[in-house]
Amino acid sequence: MEKNTIKILNQLKEKEDAVILAHYYVDSEIQEIADYIGDSFFLAQLASKLENKTIVMAGVYFMGESIKILNPDKNVLLVDKTADCPMAHMITKEKIEAMRNKYDDLAVVCYINSTANIKALSDVCVTSSNALKIVENLEEKNIFFIPDGNLARYVAKSVQSKNVIANDGYCPVHNNIDVNELKELKSKFPKAKVLAHPECHSDILSLADFIGSTKGIIKMAKEDDCQEFIIATEKGISYMLEKECPNKNFHFIDSMICHDMKLNSVSKIIDALKSKATEVIVDKSIVDKAKIPLNRMLEMGQ
Repeated sequence: MEKNTIKILNQLKEKEDAVILAHYYVDSEIQEIADYIGDSFFLAQLASKLENKTIVMAGVYFMGESIKILNPDKNVLLVDKTADCPMAHMITKEKIEAMRNKYDDLAVVCYINSTANIKALSDVCVTSSNALKIVENLEEKNIFFIPDGNLARYVAKSVQSKNVIANDGYCPVHNNIDVNELKELKSKFPKAKVLAHPECHSDILSLADFIGSTKGIIKMAKEDDCQEFIIATEKGISYMLEKECPNKNFHFIDSMICHDMKLNSVSKIIDALKSKATEVIVDKSIVDKAKIPLNRMLEMGQ
């Protein structure tokens, strides 16, 4: 990173009283200059505690919305407003209403990878790091888990005391892995353990030695005695894995790249702080409704 770029960025941060949050999946150049790096749950938790006037979110649109909902009086800037999550749009109001009409004893559990409008229709939000704990502790027997079907099926298998109904949404990056790619890596690196994200489909998860969130995968790689790992999640996680585990070897599935996450760049962070053109705006009526399941997640996911 050029010194002049860092100087300009720091001046803008000071002027705007800004803090930069980055998801593990953005490019390493952003993770290097970010004030905080984490998964969706960590960043949501953190955002509600920050005192800065301006929060810059290097990730995708739903992340900026979630932070704005939790911090309605702060200036929340995305790095690139076109960076979106296809899965966030794979559920409709009509489908939620139909499920509520079908089941009396129903909780709509909304993965944080969703739009503000959908969060506002839900009972509680979850992330991949706390979904099992929260679903297990809900009073309701029937759980409509939206929008990710793969995570829903993983939760259903793990929490068999609940009737988990899966939506048909999915993350294209995690869902479209060819299982043969993973088998080839396992054949090439037979001593390596497979660490997989639960957004992967069941064929991938059945070959995993560990299933967990991005934060969980990093923690497992750091603490496990194994020196070699195959990582089944977005390749941006490599920055933190290599930083936390410099003496271990990691192998990645080449196709696992989220092009929306890669729309983020340091130059766009500078542009966002200068122009404020990427400010996140969420209608107050949606903020009031969506804040309830998000705050419930923060409480239940501790």
